[in-house]
Parts: sequence; C-alpha cells; structure tokens
Amino acid sequence: MDTQRFSNQCKVQKCSPCQGDTEFYCNTCKYDFCLKCKEEHVIDLDTIYHDVVIYRGKFDYIPNQETCRRHPNRIYEMFCQSCDLPVCFQCKEHRKHQTLDIRTAYKTNRHQYRGIIHSLRSETLYNSCFLLAGIKTDIKTCHTDISKCQSEMSTKAQRLKILLDTVISEIKYRQKSFLIHRLHQQMRKMNRHLTTAENYEHRSEQLANRPVKFLLFLTKTRVPKIKDTPNISQQALLSLTGRFNMVGLIKMLRGIQIIETGKRHVRNECLLKLLSTPVILRSVTLTGVSKILHFSFVTSDRFWICDERNLILTNTAGDILHHLTDSGGWGVHTVNIICDLIYIDRDYNITTLSKDNRTKSTLKKFADPWEPHCVFCSPSNGDLLVGMFNTNTDTAKVNRYNDKGQHIQTIQHNNSGQELYSRPIFITENRNGDVIVCDLWGYAVVVTECGGRYRFSYTGPPSRSELYPQGMCTDALSHILVCDGITDTVQMINRDGHFLSLIETRQQGIDTPCGLSYDDKTHSLFVGSLDNSRVCVYRYIQRQYCPKGICDTQHS
Repeated sequence: MDTQRFSNQCKVQKCSPCQGDTEFYCNTCKYDFCLKCKEEHVIDLDTIYHDVVIYRGKFDYIPNQETCRRHPNRIYEMFCQSCDLPVCFQCKEHRKHQTLDIRTAYKTNRHQYRGIIHSLRSETLYNSCFLLAGIKTDIKTCHTDISKCQSEMSTKAQRLKILLDTVISEIKYRQKSFLIHRLHQQMRKMNRHLTTAENYEHRSEQLANRPVKFLLFLTKTRVPKIKDTPNISQQALLSLTGRFNMVGLIKMLRGIQIIETGKRHVRNECLLKLLSTPVILRSVTLTGVSKILHFSFVTSDRFWICDERNLILTNTAGDILHHLTDSGGWGVHTVNIICDLIYIDRDYNITTLSKDNRTKSTLKKFADPWEPHCVFCSPSNGDLLVGMFNTNTDTAKVNRYNDKGQHIQTIQHNNSGQELYSRPIFITENRNGDVIVCDLWGYAVVVTECGGRYRFSYTGPPSRSELYPQGMCTDALSHILVCDGITDTVQMINRDGHFLSLIETRQQGIDTPCGLSYDDKTHSLFVGSLDNSRVCVYRYIQRQYCPKGICDTQHS
C-alpha cells in the first residue's frame, strides 16, 4: 500500500495546543484537543465551565442507523416516554403511549444531563485522581507501617521477657528465702520439743524407786502437752497461680488493630496552589447600589450585595434580579446551605427570605440594648454567628444560634477576662472552625477557636501595624483576607495570623476596597468599591494538575 499517498489524501486534525491527535472539541473557545489537553482544559479554573464535546459532536450530526433489537429490519425512530425505551414503528405495544422523536429525546436528555457530565469531568474525575494517588502512596507506605508494628511488637515481647525474668528472679531469691526461713523455724520448734521430751524421759528414769519426788515432778510438768506433736503445718507444693493461657498471650502479641479514620478525602492543600501574582478576570459596574459594602454568594453567577440602604440580588452581568429596602450596611446578610437569604433588617431582627424570593419570615428578634450588627451562616453545620453591640455600655459579643434561632454559645472575653470586641462589623468562619471578626473600633481582626478560646488578633502587616478593617472573607486554603481602609489594599494572612501578601486594587479603579467575598466553585475573589458600585474579580488560586500517570491509567 502506498502509505504516502494515503496520508496525503486523509487530513488528520491536530490538537490546537500540542499538535497531537484530536479527540475533543471546545464549543466555547473553538479549540481542538487531544485527550491530555482536554483533561487539563476541563479542570482549569479559567475554562472549567467551557462546553467540551467529543470531536464528532462538533458537527451536531446524528446518524439514524441504530437497528431495533426486536425488529432487525427496522431502525429506532421514536422514544417511549412511558417505558423509557427506544422503539420503532413496528413496536405495536407502545403505540398508545406518549412518544417523542428519537432525535428530540436525545437532544433533550443530553442537555438535561449536561450538568452532571460536566460535574463528573471537572470535579469527580479530578478529585478521584488525587484519591487514587493517595491510595497508591498508602500502598507504598504500608510496608513501613507494618515494619513499625513489627518493631513495636518486638519491643513489647522484649519488655514481656524482662518482666518474666524479673518474676523468675523474684521466685528464685525472695520466695526461696522465704520458704527456707519458714522450714528453719519449724526445725527449731521441733528441736525444742524434742529436747523437752528427752529431758522428761531422762528425769523420769532418775526418779525411779522414788515415789514422792516422782509425784512432785508430775505436778510441776504438763505431761499431756509434752507428749503431743507441735502444731506445724505441712509444707505445700509450689505452683503457678491460675492457668497459663499461651494462646491468649500469642494473640495479644500478634494482634494488629486496623483503625478506620473516617472517609478518605483530599485536602484542598493538595488540590490547589497559590499563584505568584493575582490574575484579574473581569470587572463590572453594578446597578441599584451606590457603593459595595458586602457580598453573599447564592451561586457562582448570582449573589446578594448591599450598600447603606439597599439589598439587591444581582448577577455577574450587573442585572437586578430582586430588590429589598429594609436592610443595608456592613456584614448584615449571609446565605445558608439551601441558598435562603438571612439578613438583619432595619428593626434589628434576623429575617429569612426563601431562595425563590417569595417567603419572608422573622428568625430571631432581639431586645434592647443588644443589637445585631453582622451575621454569618456556617456552611458546616448551619449555625448562625451574630456580632452583637450593646448601645448602653458600648460593649460587644458574638452569639451562636442554631438554625431555629436557639442560643448555643456566647463569645465575649479572652483568656484573661478582658473584652474581645469593640464594634464587630463583619463575621465569618474559617474551615478549621475558627470564628473571625472584623472589629472596627478595635482596628483589628480578632480570631477565636470554635469553642470561644482566644487565638490571635491581626492589626496589620509587620511593616505597618495599623489596620482599618472594612471587608473580610476566607478562601479554600483557610487564608484570611481583609480590606484595609488605611493602605487601601486587600491583605492576606494565613490561619495562624501570619502576613502573606497584598493585593493592590487601585489600578483596576477600586481606590477603597470593601466588601470581600470568595467563590468556592470558581476560586475567584470579588472585591467591591467603597467609592462606587464597581466590582473587580481576581484569581490568586489555581488548581494543581492531576498526578502524573493517574489519568493515563484510568483510560488505559
């Protein structure tokens, strides 16, 4: 065969990034991809929502050639919705059922399951790669663990031998001495008894033929006791106490307990990495608000924002989807795990608004002088963290409530009994359970453990220990981000309060950053402006690529 002629006649489509053989096509960016580049494309946070299809899906061509199993001379032309089965025109039992054209049913269901397939590609398979890598690592390390157990068993056996030797020595020296001493005592007692009996016999023989002296001797001597044998216990044979269970001893030494430590999962530190420089994704000017004071995400493209007088549901295009006028201010709203809005209204009550924006109810009412000033719903357990301020004493605290509004906990003092907060305006929870509060009058970010024990306060970077906090959030790596009104920057610290970096926002038209929020799905940071309604979106975290060889193993 003339292979040169064949290759000239057939044009093989090449992968756009690497020139490999094309197997997939991205309808969003119009690129061709090989298998490897496709896998990188669907997990990259910049392209995670792109529509990637198998290459022949690019042409939207559906050949009508699938033969009916029951009627081989016919092809499938309809889909029975009652039986969820493809049928041909000769499948008479389905004629009274509700049917659809096979192509229409295919396109409808393909579109319906598109989100599931996308989630499998970008999340499930990606996480599974790292889980598989972790299992392979555990297989390699289990030999070391077994050797460690073996060493511990040897150590225990050696300790047992030492204990047994000690016991044997104790029997040899202590018990032997005790037994010999006891026998010597009995021998001395018998010797005294024997001497007494011999003396009695000798004296009685001397007084033979002397009746008076013999009678007097009998009255002075207790003859019955002399003739009795002393009360001396018979020596028992030595034996071990109880039965010696060799089988149980062996089981104890050879037993290895496998302890389950919970469901296997991959930590975000393995999945994500920090970029050397933040990337600006986009910026948008929102309508309906004069400034941005606070964000609460509903989905990756829908979120609640507020200024001092308005609370608006908007999207990344800046459209107004819903509008409330009974709330506004720093940190006054949050979203729970079922996407209901929870906010502090003008009367200082905590109110809920359902996801469909139709049902509003009061979750918690407060009495003077305590007023709620900020609220956050924990994504881990649904608890509400509320920053409170006392208008009479100018003191503050954090209360924790369950999802029914019942009080659970109060955090108010540090380990020395001093007040922790002056004026809480933002509150959130880190992934390790820490409660984080922006204290406006204290010029600090105050962090306590979940149980309320004080951990640390952040008052600014080492080069300039001043902070005016006016916006705060945490990210997937448990970093704490805070807007500083003094330097007009976004500052990042780790979970232990150590300064990491700054994000400058002035070049993007945000002179005074305020109202931070982090989207866990796209790992994007939204930064609002205190001067206008401008929002800038950054990315400073990117996904790690799958471990080498794992994906190839899955597809081989």
